[in-house]
Amino acid sequence: MSSTNDCPCGSGAPYARCCGPLHRGEREAADAEALMRSRYAAFAKKEAGYLWRTLHPDHDDRARPKAEVTRGIKASAGTLRYMGLAILDRRAPDADGIARVLFLARVFEKGRDRSFVELSDFAHDGEGWRYLQGEGAPVGQIQGDPRALTIDAFEAQVRGRDRAGSRP
Repeated sequence: MSSTNDCPCGSGAPYARCCGPLHRGEREAADAEALMRSRYAAFAKKEAGYLWRTLHPDHDDRARPKAEVTRGIKASAGTLRYMGLAILDRRAPDADGIARVLFLARVFEKGRDRSFVELSDFAHDGEGWRYLQGEGAPVGQIQGDPRALTIDAFEAQVRGRDRAGSRP
């Protein structure tokens, strides 16, 4: 980020005009990528209420009490430094209405690199885009430059790792 006023999502726009209005509930994210960016910014800003609100009703955490989930988010976000977000690839909604976003999140905890790549699924719930689920991998487990990944390449690496790990 180039300024403390810049939005953590990496857009280069001021937070007050970028993700701030989404976090305050003044508007919904226009698409899955905008929701992904706003959720990253919400982790950086410790906006646990927004993170809860933007979980899809089918997300596993929605089966748990809201207070428990938001308390966990705040505790986790409080120990991490969010240093940057890069959107690597995206797919428009498919026939089932699922949009996908592949991203690289630069995250540090007490000076240790906890950065990861995640492929996230989003669905519209009639009111706005919501986070449905995601599959991630630490940057250290990615073959090659993680910034060069596509959705297909990420899935091939994850499936290959899963198959190799399941062999006797």
